[in-house]
Amino acid sequence: MIRLALLRHGHTAWNRAGRIQGSSDIPLDDDARAELRQFRLPAPWDRADLWSSPLDRARETARIVAARAPRVDRALSEMRWGDWEGLRGIDLLEQPGSGFRHIEDWGWDYRAPDGESPRELDRRLRPWLDRMTRDAVVVCHIGVMRVLLARAHGWNFDGPAPFRIKRNRLFVLTLSGQKLTPDREPVRLEKRS
Repeated sequence: MIRLALLRHGHTAWNRAGRIQGSSDIPLDDDARAELRQFRLPAPWDRADLWSSPLDRARETARIVAARAPRVDRALSEMRWGDWEGLRGIDLLEQPGSGFRHIEDWGWDYRAPDGESPRELDRRLRPWLDRMTRDAVVVCHIGVMRVLLARAHGWNFDGPAPFRIKRNRLFVLTLSGQKLTPDREPVRLEKRS
């Protein structure tokens, strides 16, 4: 039985502007760096393996809160949003025929033009999960977290999500084979003294 603690990267300028980032390599903004420097991983997660998406915003978040370099795996990259990367979801919702939908209406096969569906992201993550042998903190993206938490909660991207992803919190999952089980409550990062 392996425990995984998922942590979303800090804010970027695109996050604050409501732009879809996907696989675009947008860095943390200065406010995010300052905020993250106030936090560290709580025990026992401070001694767990540390993994990250290869995108700079996730790698830098990992380095700041863990004070060490993470192992990087491409499987942990954000879901690709194709033609919609850089655009704002709110604007796409106002465009008739854009195809953009709220997450509650996705289903597992929803995808942006030239993008990636939650099901495809799930397939990308499975070989990485199979290689896990120790407890780990995984600094990644909201799309990766949504897919893993959806599997753990048995949610099909249909109706309200049974979880709400917040920053500076560890969302803990137990991995047994390919089965994921969620902890009831996320764990807050500790404030540095």
